[in-house]
Amino acid sequence: MRVTTFKTLVCLANSRKFSGRCVAGIVVGDHEEWIRPVSDRPGREVSEHERQFEDGSDLCVLDIVSVPLLRPHPYSFQSENWLIDPTYYWRKTGRARWDNLLRLEQRPRALWINGFSTHHGCNDQVQTEQAATLEDSLKLIRVDRMTLQVHVPGVAFGDRKRVVRAQFRYLGSEYILRVTDPEYERAYLAKSDGVYELGESFITVSLGEPHSDGYAYKLVAAIVERNEDRNG
Repeated sequence: MRVTTFKTLVCLANSRKFSGRCVAGIVVGDHEEWIRPVSDRPGREVSEHERQFEDGSDLCVLDIVSVPLLRPHPYSFQSENWLIDPTYYWRKTGRARWDNLLRLEQRPRALWINGFSTHHGCNDQVQTEQAATLEDSLKLIRVDRMTLQVHVPGVAFGDRKRVVRAQFRYLGSEYILRVTDPEYERAYLAKSDGVYELGESFITVSLGEPHSDGYAYKLVAAIVERNEDRNG
């Protein structure tokens, strides 16, 4: 029998993934568990239609939203995955503020496993075998400052596509991770190539699904600056 459970989340990621989005948030209430709503498609991304509110508007980071879910649907180390019920609308019930994020802040000793880096990154990948031993794939951390780099990493190989990377320090370790927050991607890809300073910020870091190259990649799925106004 199909049983739908509604869980209310603070949306802390609405990042790009294939033709849809990777949505994630922390449950409002006593337990404050992470949930990543997923579809039953092979890539598990959530489509625009599936995450839409009844008035046709779309989900935004910091929205407090009631999400219809069927059951836990973990995939490898992504233990937070829950299968959505696509027959119901998602319902926005409010907006979170900086004070709410301070209460949800996590303080892990590291962003999972460090020591493996891509050519343009730093501590941005984990070997699949090691990733399989992990118990979660989402973190909400706060940093005093960070920079965003807009550049063309594949220019030497004829790839002219520009990307945005976030650089920050967390508990003594350096990180340079790809940004998949679509709002920040759009805003900074509209600027010239270069390095841009951001102040105190919350960052949602997601460990992506295992890649065919034998690694899972750490991604900056959302950025919330202290003085930012995400109107939704």
